[in-house]
Amino acid sequence: MARVKPAKGGGSGSGRTPARKTGLWPTVRKRMLQLLLVLLLLPPVLTVIYSVVPPVSTLMIGRYVQFLWVDRQWEPLERISPHLVRSVIASEDSGFCENDGVEWGALQEQVEALSEGERPRGASTLTMQTAKNLFLWGDRSYLRKGMELPLALMLDAILSKKRIMEIYLNIAEWGEGIFGAEAAAQAWFGKPASDLTRTEAARLATALPNPRGRNPAKPSPGHRRLAATNLARVKGAGAIFGCVLEN
Repeated sequence: MARVKPAKGGGSGSGRTPARKTGLWPTVRKRMLQLLLVLLLLPPVLTVIYSVVPPVSTLMIGRYVQFLWVDRQWEPLERISPHLVRSVIASEDSGFCENDGVEWGALQEQVEALSEGERPRGASTLTMQTAKNLFLWGDRSYLRKGMELPLALMLDAILSKKRIMEIYLNIAEWGEGIFGAEAAAQAWFGKPASDLTRTEAARLATALPNPRGRNPAKPSPGHRRLAATNLARVKGAGAIFGCVLEN
């Protein structure tokens, strides 16, 4: 009777070695860790770059990729009307100069409202909005909101308040394809951002929550009321603009 030669490979039958033994799994794991490290380091590296270089928002990048029209004309903070700075702070984040990028009290209130089944509202600072515009996507989700927090803290730690405000005012959306204060002032009022009046600034600031649905040049009655409220807030705000404006 002829002898049957044993299969090579030690009797496993298939003769194949699991991927983990061939070194494939360690390589995949190494690549995943490298990718994670890049994702963690990219925002702070970009933030340092953005401290001296004008950035673009993720929404702008999305439009560029789709070959859609984008109007953004970067202007330094000194060439943007202080009326707009005051109106935006009064409308979007009255504690901008004092917080560390996050309004913890407002955030706690929203978490409590959510736990009680209520619909959460706001609690987003100007720094959080800047972080969203620079690094995240536009749709609303708890995941995105959670990612805003560490990014906002990072921005506040690396950049000055003036630079955060300067970036925000140059990347905020003020209409279809209209980004930044200069483009908005030219599009809606036919003038540079440095020449905006108090009323025009209030209309632009109160258009920010719904930039594609509100027309600063021809505001609806509701928009006019919001702008009037903003003007009153700015007038009675006191010294909440000191980190950005000298007076």
